[in-house]
Amino acid sequence: MTTIAIDAMGGDLAPRAEVEGAILASREYGVRILLVGIEAAIRQELARHKWDALPIEIVNATEVISMTDSPSHAFRRKKGSSLHVAAQLVRDAKAEALVTAGNTGAAMTIARFVIGTLPSVDRPALAAAFPNMKDKVSIVLDVGANVDSKPEQLEQFAVMGEIYYRAIWGTKKPRVALLSIGEEEMKGNELVRQTFEKLKKTPLNFTGNVEGKDIFAGNVDVIVCDGFIGNIALKISEGVAQHIAGMLKKALQSTLAAQFGALLSRSAFQQFKKQIDYSEYGGAPLLGVRGVAIIGHGRSNANAVKNAIRVAAELVRNKVGEKIEEELSVPAVRAAV
Repeated sequence: MTTIAIDAMGGDLAPRAEVEGAILASREYGVRILLVGIEAAIRQELARHKWDALPIEIVNATEVISMTDSPSHAFRRKKGSSLHVAAQLVRDAKAEALVTAGNTGAAMTIARFVIGTLPSVDRPALAAAFPNMKDKVSIVLDVGANVDSKPEQLEQFAVMGEIYYRAIWGTKKPRVALLSIGEEEMKGNELVRQTFEKLKKTPLNFTGNVEGKDIFAGNVDVIVCDGFIGNIALKISEGVAQHIAGMLKKALQSTLAAQFGALLSRSAFQQFKKQIDYSEYGGAPLLGVRGVAIIGHGRSNANAVKNAIRVAAELVRNKVGEKIEEELSVPAVRAAV
């Protein structure tokens, strides 16, 4: 049985969302859950549910990392925090994965230095799933783990993203592309142009450059960029999705005819809402660390936590970390990187 350590105090809705999501995931996916946090607060939330028959345990922590804590302060000064303790459980092989909806910077720092990175990985990368027009998803990485990156690191991101996509979505040769300001090979800044030259020489199914609009087109599977650009793309996409959903809701309530049309199209609108709902995708894996680390949105609800646990369990079962280390440690790949 896969064991997942949950930072029960991390998100905006903690610990309620974490406890409810853990219960849902344990029932649906058959995973063992370690709820890490202030024991009294966790027990208070568990008392609201029937969970005695589920493989859920509490691991006490004495501190909580807030959203305003700096990553360095959280790492050095809050060793007893729920996030730190959960990471130690993965490091000590008492859990196979960490899930948190807490402070993203602190989560990445603690995962990197407490759990540790894979021997062949220079920098871990955060991978986010974007729904596309082909009714599938495209993976964008890095979306925030590394503000400044080198061409060699972007090349590693491409390899890790390709392995992740292949393992989880079953595509034998995922199409890999580089995010730039134009499709032509000479477009982009120095980082993009140097990375382009490197990716051409890899055995990856590299299709060239794509623009921001292509993230949602579905013509490529893995899109590589540095964390600064990736995070901006992620945040803009979240804002646009919320804006469109709000505008659509307002328009459908504007007239009696619109309300009638909305009633007839209810199932289509529900499907649309589900496709753009961040909670359906759970969280973003931090690829390149030992074990598995999933970082969710700060406002993650119970459904988001449940799906983050699902993603974590899938990465564990598909041995994504082991495959990344195996492929990056191959001499030919190492020489290219």
